[in-house]
Amino acid sequence: MINLHVSIANQELTVIDNNELIKNYRISTAKNGAGELANSEKTPRGMHIIRAKIGKDCAINTVFVGRRSTGEIYTPELKNNYPDRDWILTRILWLSGLEIGKNRLGNNDTMRRYIYIHGTPEEVDMGAPGSKGCIRMKNKDLIELFDMIECYTKVHIE
Repeated sequence: MINLHVSIANQELTVIDNNELIKNYRISTAKNGAGELANSEKTPRGMHIIRAKIGKDCAINTVFVGRRSTGEIYTPELKNNYPDRDWILTRILWLSGLEIGKNRLGNNDTMRRYIYIHGTPEEVDMGAPGSKGCIRMKNKDLIELFDMIECYTKVHIE
């Protein structure tokens, strides 16, 4: 059974299958650090699951807004046209908390906060915090991970 572990301190996502390390990915978590409160723009900690997988078969660099493809493909020119957009690209793994009072329900609900593992422009550095709460990955890494896991895969974030 595959599980994911996200280390905020190390900016790393690890894939584990039956206690065996399968793969490590460099990631980027929240610029504001770790935290569970709504509107904090922090990455929530604790046990989660992948509640939904969005974007199967979409082209690399497909742009998503509100979890739907806009029909756009990210380019530097598009970025110049929308400099303030929070770029969610290629695939979305939508997280849902499992710990009531910590990351599920109320003002701490990860899913209602729209926290994802998602793709990002290639020029975004991995290994350093920079998101608005989500977990960013390089697009090719995200496609590989997306194809490797199923909905309800457990994700531990610390």
